[in-house]
Amino acid sequence: MGALQRGLLATGLWKPDVPVATPAPAAAPIVATGGAAYPHDLPLLTLEGKHVNLSDLKGKVVFVNLWASWCPPCVAEMPGIHALYKKMDSKKVAFVMISLDENPAKAQAMLKRQGYTFPVYFPAGPLAPPFDSNSIPSTVILGPDGQVAARHDGMAEYDTPEFKAALEKLAR
Repeated sequence: MGALQRGLLATGLWKPDVPVATPAPAAAPIVATGGAAYPHDLPLLTLEGKHVNLSDLKGKVVFVNLWASWCPPCVAEMPGIHALYKKMDSKKVAFVMISLDENPAKAQAMLKRQGYTFPVYFPAGPLAPPFDSNSIPSTVILGPDGQVAARHDGMAEYDTPEFKAALEKLAR
């Protein structure tokens, strides 16, 4: 099933909308450092069990993908996501692959088997908007200020020149 879905993705019919920068709200909250507060407090756990927060990535474009090892469309889109991940400048664009597997060992085994090297996390609490989707895979692209630049529910082919260029433009 995954191979069939991967083949369908290769047709180019499932392209996500490219991310675009959104203007900051006029009355954005200000933090002590003088910049706008990051809008997302999303506690996560690394594969090693270390606690991190999505807000740690303020200043970068963030590609957030919710997936599970038991989800054929998730597995089908991963080669494209991994290819895109390897092409992006990690100083400007961060990938946050959030596994919704109840058993982290299953996710880790799949990642190792496929040779994926992008960062994978597990939710350390409930997923707040805009990450709480009723379907997976689900992808949210955040601008450097944390504002949602794009969202796509369902599988898609992200490794396209247009999508890469849009991420790079958003990261400027």
